[in-house]
Amino acid sequence: MLPVLLAASPQAAPILRPQQIRPLPGSLDAVLMLNDNNPELISGPGILLSTFADPRHRDAHLDLPLNGRFDLFSHHVYAGTPEQPDSTIWLAVVAQPRGEQAVELSLLSGSTALSQSTDGREPQAPFLPLPERMRQDGFTYAGPGSRVATELLLRQRNPNLPKRWTLRPGSPTTLLLLPIPVQGLDPLLNGRNLQLRLQASGAISVATLAAFGNGNEPPNQQALAQILSSGELSPKEHKPTPRGARGRMVYSRVSGVQIGSTWSATVSDPGKSCLSTTSAPISWPIASLERGRLGTGQVQTAELKAHYPGTAWAAHGNYGVAYDIRIPLCNRSKSPAALAVALESPLKTDQAVGGLQFNSSPSRSVMFRGTVELNGLDGQPSRQSFHLVQRAGQQGPELGRISLTPGETRELRVRLIYPADATPPQVLSLLPVKQSPAPPDSLQP
Repeated sequence: MLPVLLAASPQAAPILRPQQIRPLPGSLDAVLMLNDNNPELISGPGILLSTFADPRHRDAHLDLPLNGRFDLFSHHVYAGTPEQPDSTIWLAVVAQPRGEQAVELSLLSGSTALSQSTDGREPQAPFLPLPERMRQDGFTYAGPGSRVATELLLRQRNPNLPKRWTLRPGSPTTLLLLPIPVQGLDPLLNGRNLQLRLQASGAISVATLAAFGNGNEPPNQQALAQILSSGELSPKEHKPTPRGARGRMVYSRVSGVQIGSTWSATVSDPGKSCLSTTSAPISWPIASLERGRLGTGQVQTAELKAHYPGTAWAAHGNYGVAYDIRIPLCNRSKSPAALAVALESPLKTDQAVGGLQFNSSPSRSVMFRGTVELNGLDGQPSRQSFHLVQRAGQQGPELGRISLTPGETRELRVRLIYPADATPPQVLSLLPVKQSPAPPDSLQP
């Protein structure tokens, strides 16, 4: 008997929400950020990223001095094997002065977390199935990227990270030595996210290394120095589509130094000092990228000052980048106006489609796990924070409202740090709230 062939259900057409989409004003600053994300899955020890200068191994070192303010973003996963179910790989951060004088290195802010802690001592953030919106109490996150970005956004300091280091010339100083263990986990898989905001009093070189220790013991200083001087890179992954090439786009992951740590913006109508409430519905891209410009023509991706061949040629996801957006709102009409604020994950497109497209039914693909902070909402004298879990093509949810009387102005401020494990782009939206009609005169007292 022939099997019965069932016709596949046609995919529901996306919902189009007609509205304005404007490029986000402002730009990235010039602060350099070490972006250490290729390989994401560490398959062996070696140099992950190095700005050291070593003429013997030019392919392993980017030869880029760092001075003053700079950042570090590192995100990796390690998978054990059945032959080594209790193994641990260590993430080391080392630094050394470029000259003959000692250099003071200060940690302005920083955080790190594992996906899962195997000893109960390391900060962790499992990928919990959280609701789409939760009020942020300082302890709400899903995944290490979500936790680290949240702690930095909320100005929390990780007590496990030193506040400063004195770097002596002649040999590298180990700033951090952090485990990524898999013992007792099923599957044998763990990840770590690390973000540091740093200030150096002089020119230095910095490197991140992957290393095995002796059993569960960390590698010693000599072992780390040997990895750094060996010129052996930890194997990279996912070669990118060349810039400008047609066809399928492989963004790859970043292993290099990007230009830009913070995107600051003040949003208003063209030629005006404020944004009129009548401009809504309106949205601005967050982390727009090549082939994901939502019809704005804007690519917010940080360019790379230096990077390894075979890795991403731009920081497409803008992981670790802080967005600080101020919107001076004004009601120029003769009637009260109310707007709802939302961060949304519309369907990715590069061309203008007359608005934003959303799925008509929920997707399984999570596009954003992270915290958004807002100032200027109705009835909230101080900043409010929400943790969001958004799926592909998801509208909203509403984060708060701004109600303005005729002639009133108020500034809305929105802050977020784009978290690892998010998939761009998102949009910041202001949506009109329908006003209840006034009751008939006959019903008025």
